[in-house]
Amino acid sequence: MAYNSMDLAAFKDVWVFCEQREGKLMPTDFELISEGRKLADELGVKLCGLLLGDNVEGLSKELAGYGADKIILCESPLLKYYTTDAYAKVICDAIEELKPEVFLIGASNIGRDLGPRCAARLHTGLCADCTHLDVDVPKYLDFLRASSTLDIDNMKFDMEDRNLKMTRPAFGGHLMATIICPRFRPAMATVRPGVMRRAEFDQKKADAVEIVRPTVKLTAEDMHTEVVEVVKAAKKIVDLVGADFIVSVGRGISKNVEQGIKLAEDLAEALGGVVGGSRAVIDNGWLSADHQVGQTGKTVHPKVYIALGISGAIQHKAGMQDSECIIAVNTNESAPIFEIADYGICGDLFKVTPMLTEAIKAQKAAKQ
Repeated sequence: MAYNSMDLAAFKDVWVFCEQREGKLMPTDFELISEGRKLADELGVKLCGLLLGDNVEGLSKELAGYGADKIILCESPLLKYYTTDAYAKVICDAIEELKPEVFLIGASNIGRDLGPRCAARLHTGLCADCTHLDVDVPKYLDFLRASSTLDIDNMKFDMEDRNLKMTRPAFGGHLMATIICPRFRPAMATVRPGVMRRAEFDQKKADAVEIVRPTVKLTAEDMHTEVVEVVKAAKKIVDLVGADFIVSVGRGISKNVEQGIKLAEDLAEALGGVVGGSRAVIDNGWLSADHQVGQTGKTVHPKVYIALGISGAIQHKAGMQDSECIIAVNTNESAPIFEIADYGICGDLFKVTPMLTEAIKAQKAAKQ
């Protein structure tokens, strides 16, 4: 039977593209598998991890431990290194054969390249850079109540709607848009790294993994590029997503930018953390883009998030409000950041920050 992306009844299951590089899974894989597990449960279907590479079967148990029911394993020497042609062909062949109704891809450099190519070939829609996903309508309405100004209780919704609701920032992060793909399958989304919570690893589920091996029809003639050599360049990039302690600076450092950043660096060093920044800081060129926290930057979940001179615009709060502990320092006692802060200090960051740094150093010294 010919593949038809409009035959909605023929599609079933949730798939996650599990990106690996040189035999190592990416952190986003575990986030997407964990989120995919929730979506599959809401739809009453199975969750499948799609794994491509050469001799990568050993990664299957690790993926299953975070929630996958099946691992769809596509192996070939031609898949050892990522190329758009090879991966897109193998993925589209697998989707046309097995027909998932939802397909999630991490919004990494590879995912951003791969997603649109697959969506176009499969004649379906793709929502890029998603920060929230829902299927269950009541859960989606709870999300809207918490994160929007809509009068949800006086609006009409189809409570039986099984479409994937894909929410992403729009217009430079000034509003959030929810996209659905009601006429075609699979519903495809690339998901921003760091926004989904990783589940606890389950060894029993890992041991019970089921591996499915579809036929890989791939030849050198299908590939228009060849990876001759992989050269790694060392570049120091701030790992905001993986940090346990983040000290972020905002427009409040404007009266002395250099000193403000130095104070944040000293505090971050004392904590064993990294420095972040609001969009205003990045737009003014005070810090590089890899430091940005917020809807148009990184979404983070550190143990401690310290906001220095950040007012707390909704775009910034969306990227850090799930931190375990939030400490805010601002001269404006009405700043929105205080609404979500666990501890708020109304004061000058140039005076408060050195005191915090010294207090942390003293506490560490006392424990030694």
